[in-house]
Formats: sequence, structure tokens, C-alpha cells
Amino acid sequence: MATTRDTSKDGLRNKLENFVLTRFKPVWRLVQANQSLAKRVNKFLINNAIYKVPTRPHPFSTLSPYTSWDSLTDRTYSGLHLPPLNWQPLTSQDHYDINLSTPQDFEEKWPDVKDLEVLYKKTGDTKYSPKSTLIFPYFVQWFTDSFLRTDRQNQLRNTSHHHINLCTVYGLTPEVTKLLRLHQGGKLKSQMIDGEEYPPFYYDESGQRKEEFRGLLHQPTSALDPTPKSDNFPLEQRIKLFATGVEIERANVQIGYTMLNVLALREHNRLCDCLAQHYPTWDDERLFQTARNILIVEVLRIVIEEYVNHITPYHFNFITDPLAFTKEKWYRQNWMTVEFTLVYRWHSMLPETILYDGQPMAMTDTQWNNDLIIRKGLGALFEETCAQPAAQLSLFNTATSLVPVELASIRFGRRAKLRSYNDYRDLCQYPRVNQFEQISSDEAVRQQLKRLYGHVDNIELYVGLYAEDLRENSALPPLVGRLIGIDAFSQVLTNPLLAEHIFNPETFSPVGWAEIEKTTTLSQLLHRNIPTGKAAYRVSFDR
Repeated sequence: MATTRDTSKDGLRNKLENFVLTRFKPVWRLVQANQSLAKRVNKFLINNAIYKVPTRPHPFSTLSPYTSWDSLTDRTYSGLHLPPLNWQPLTSQDHYDINLSTPQDFEEKWPDVKDLEVLYKKTGDTKYSPKSTLIFPYFVQWFTDSFLRTDRQNQLRNTSHHHINLCTVYGLTPEVTKLLRLHQGGKLKSQMIDGEEYPPFYYDESGQRKEEFRGLLHQPTSALDPTPKSDNFPLEQRIKLFATGVEIERANVQIGYTMLNVLALREHNRLCDCLAQHYPTWDDERLFQTARNILIVEVLRIVIEEYVNHITPYHFNFITDPLAFTKEKWYRQNWMTVEFTLVYRWHSMLPETILYDGQPMAMTDTQWNNDLIIRKGLGALFEETCAQPAAQLSLFNTATSLVPVELASIRFGRRAKLRSYNDYRDLCQYPRVNQFEQISSDEAVRQQLKRLYGHVDNIELYVGLYAEDLRENSALPPLVGRLIGIDAFSQVLTNPLLAEHIFNPETFSPVGWAEIEKTTTLSQLLHRNIPTGKAAYRVSFDR
């Protein structure tokens, strides 16, 4: 039951910023029309987002509750925006200049994780996003898998390179990359099916793993059984799994993830043909490496100029202008944080059912089912995906099969000793809430939070993130949006390929530079990678 949310703790500056950026559309159009002015405003707004919190390097990581040389350099441990709960300051000076809660006031009052299941189970029909199509959560899952990679053996550690590097396509190690390469013309191995290009199958027709792909990563069946999980799939599913860069089970996990991997492979091989035509003396290695660089930057541009502009409710559209920021104090080595991992767990945006060929299909039936892509073709599948809404990012809206994953995320936050939801509001320059009415307009959300936590100061970060109402004309709640803005901008724009002496035509070739300059949307990427003569398809994050 929806009521009215108390906005008294939104913060005056936050309200003013939102008011100015979400109104006066004609003025913003004039700003955008002047390239020089647009670049200056772009720089100001991006810096304004990033400087909401202290910049990297963070004093703490999941390695220890105090700062050490290893905690500042060992990036196999995940970073922390705030000190862990068991941290005790040695001086009266608060480094963070915020009112940190204490473990006694917070940790001891956590409800049992199993009791929090009620916050995610649906109480009625699926709530749908007012703004986003289904391709939006698909794309988010796919591109964040490049860098938000929690170690399955120890959640406090990660297997990340800390950059958008398309390891889902190219692999996490040179050894894996070598297995996926054709070693001719710079291309990745592929196959043609009904006139469309796809990655090669990992299993042969009898369901045996192909010898050429021995060495690709797997998820074990269990802690006691190292057998690949995919070996136990039904034969008709197993033989359609694609050989790709990350774990076979992960890269083929769901139709959205796989269709984006297929698109990226096609674009890489298309770029190789384009480069080979213009630079006939280049060998296989140079063609591969240059095409890889171009594709990564194309995706970075889509992230900034389509994805980020979709999630903001603003009338100003952000642009990719990395050279404007090289002297900023936030321009530091990337290091993914636990908090960044949790703000990207958008399980509730995946509905229980989707439409496939116009007929309802359970989302679980799209898992490890690549035949759905091959039968329909990539272009038609993208269009049908973009013709249906994503579910809404909120409590009481998670598909039944994903509720255990939500609870696992809460356990992860507790293991990492994350501080309270209110502490993170304070960190991000939102006033601390003192009433449940300041979090949500949904009476059911308020009642359950009060019953489970007793007081707003006891609410955990992961729960609080998704308890908040969506911002007007946005797919995201306020704190989620702010944390994403902080880390997304500061970690996309520090990609090595966007660095001052690298982001130029010399690195990518004049031909590759032209390809980068004409790529700002997923639709552009798709339409140059479907068979000629096919119809134009509507591909958009926006409903």
C-alpha cells in the first residue's frame, strides 16, 4: 500500500541538484548544442558525482580492520568505502567526518538472515520498471561481470582485473585467451549457423568436452566434486553451450548474458576484417590486439553515453571525454569495493516470466538454453527483449528462484563487516534518516523494516539500498544511483585505454578510431552485426 514518503531527510543540496537537472529541458538542450559548453558541464557534473565521497585509495579493504601496506596494494582483496565494523579509531579525529555507528548499536541487533526472506518474496503480481526494458538488466549483468568478480572460495577476495576488460569474451588469463583465438586474421574462433555467427560449442555432439578447449574455466559440481557442473546438464542443453572467456556455466547462464557475448564476438571479428582490409601488412597478433582495444572502448562509450544516461533522471546527457579528468585527484588505480558489488545485485529486475516468440516462458527456462538464441536469431531476439519491461528494482519483487541469492548477498555484507545503511547515507552526503517514513512510501516496506530491525539505525546496507523508492524518471533508488555514479564514473574513466597518451588514433588506428567515434548505443553495435538484408530492430534501454 503506497502512501507519501517523508522527504525531510533528502537534503537541501540534493533536492536542489535534482530540481535543476530534471527540469528546464529547453535550457539543457541549448547547453548540449554548444560542444564547448557541454564538455565543461559534463566535467563539472561528473566531478560533482565522484567527489561525494573520499577518493581512492581507500584506507581499508577486506584484508584487515586496519591499514597496512598489503591492504593498500593487494587487490585480490576487495576494497571498502567505510572501515569495517570491528575497526576502532586510535584518535578522536574522525577520518571520514561522519557519525559512524558502533558495532554494539548495530551488529547485535541484526535479525536472522532467514527472517529477512519476507522482504524479497512477492506479495502479489510482479512490479515492472516504469523506465527500463529487459535488455537493461541483461546488459548490466554482462558488463559488470568483467570486474565484479567475487572469489567463490573466499568472498572477501576477488578474481577481478578491476576494469571493464570484456573477460567474458576474451578470458581472464592469456592461456584462456589463446584457446579462444583462431590465430588467423586476429579473429576469435566462431561458427556459422543459419547465416549467423556464434562462438564455437564447448561440447561435441556426444556431450564430451572438446579437446581444443581443455583449460577453459568451470564451476565445480560441489565443494567435494571437481566435475564441471555443466557435465551434468541434459545432453540437448550441454551440446549447445558456447566456449567463452569465463566459466562455461557462468557465460552461458542465461539468455541475456549469452546474447551480449555473441554480439561482442561478432563485433570483434568484424573489426578484424575491417582492419585487415585497411592494413594488409598487419599480422594476426596486431589485428587481434587492436580489435580487442577498439571493442573495449566501444563498450565503455555505450556504458557512459547510453547506460549511464538511462539510469539518471537528468535532461543533460553525459559524454565520453576522458582526457578532461587526468589531473583530478580521483584519477587513481581502480579497485573494486564490496559496496560496489552489492549495488549491482539487481535480481529483482528479472521477472519470473518473459515473452519468447510472443509466448510466456519462465525465466528459469532461459538458463543454459542457447537454442533459444540460435532458433530466433540475434536481431529478432534483441527486439523482442526490448519490447518488454524489466521488473522493478525494489523489495517484495524478486523471482522465487533468486530469493536465496538475495539472502546470500546479506550474508556477504555481514561477513565483510559492512556498516549500516545510515552510515552509507552519511558517507554519500544524504542526511541520516530517523524515521521509516523517510525511506519508503510503501507502508508494507515500512512495517516489515520496523518489525525486523526495530530502528532505522539497525538497517543493513543491502536491505536499505533497495527499500528506498525509485527516483522520479529513474530505474534506480537514490542511494543505489549515487554509489553507482561515484564508482562507475571514477572506474570507467580510469581505464588504461582512456588514458591521456593512449586514447588517440595511434593506439586504435585511424580506422578503429572512426569505429569508436560512431559507437554510442547498443543498437548501433547490433545493426552492423546481423545479416545484411535483415530489418531494422528497435533496441533500447528505454521503454
